[in-house]
Amino acid sequence: MMNARAVLADVSRLGPFFAVTTGSAGVPDAGWRPMLDLRTDPAPLRDRIAHVRGVLGGPDGQDVDDRVAASIAFQGIAALVVSAPFAAAVLHGVLPQLTPRALHWRATESGPWPLWCPEPDAVPVPDVTSAAVALATALLDEHLGPLVTAVRAQVTVAERVLWGNAASAVASAKRLVVAQRPEAVDRAAAVAQRLLAAGRFAGTGDLLPPVDPDRLWSFRRRSCCLYYRVPGGGLCGDCVLQAREQRV
Repeated sequence: MMNARAVLADVSRLGPFFAVTTGSAGVPDAGWRPMLDLRTDPAPLRDRIAHVRGVLGGPDGQDVDDRVAASIAFQGIAALVVSAPFAAAVLHGVLPQLTPRALHWRATESGPWPLWCPEPDAVPVPDVTSAAVALATALLDEHLGPLVTAVRAQVTVAERVLWGNAASAVASAKRLVVAQRPEAVDRAAAVAQRLLAAGRFAGTGDLLPPVDPDRLWSFRRRSCCLYYRVPGGGLCGDCVLQAREQRV
């Protein structure tokens, strides 16, 4: 079994949302803050939401509603929290212990926040059930639940929108893992399916026949991330509004 640092180095190759730097060598101290800070200090989330508003709606963000900016900002953070642990559990049968105290982020002007965990531990999750249960505890209880509360303390965006975003991040992680590691398709789909049936993920969407590039199934959420309200925006592939348009 690979150690946690080796596992995270491997899954980081899947893309920027899967990347977690480890170790202390070459990692500057300035600017790195634990994920825990996002629920105790309102400033970082407020700044991130404002940054997203500016990116989506121009320098002053005047054309983007606060709820839209909060939803899209949360979706980006949720994807960061979900992707690396999911890939590690699926591809290597271990779950790195990226707790809110251990996992650090650093603000950037563009793209997803870089993540860093100096010396991660890992627990074995050899089968589908243990992987899904461990992921549900780590993601729902430790990270996403408190993040939903923290975002809604600043902007009155609906809980169902935020939990739909988080579930969409799970489905996207499954799709991206399988696209690059097709030998993992069965385990990835099984773990994601059980995870999406757990806790606050349950009822956020439906599993449908697969649409390329998905394999085995595609996810359609029962809510909308609100991106269609951005000037020039549209509907995401898993949006509930896609089904409504197809019926028209």
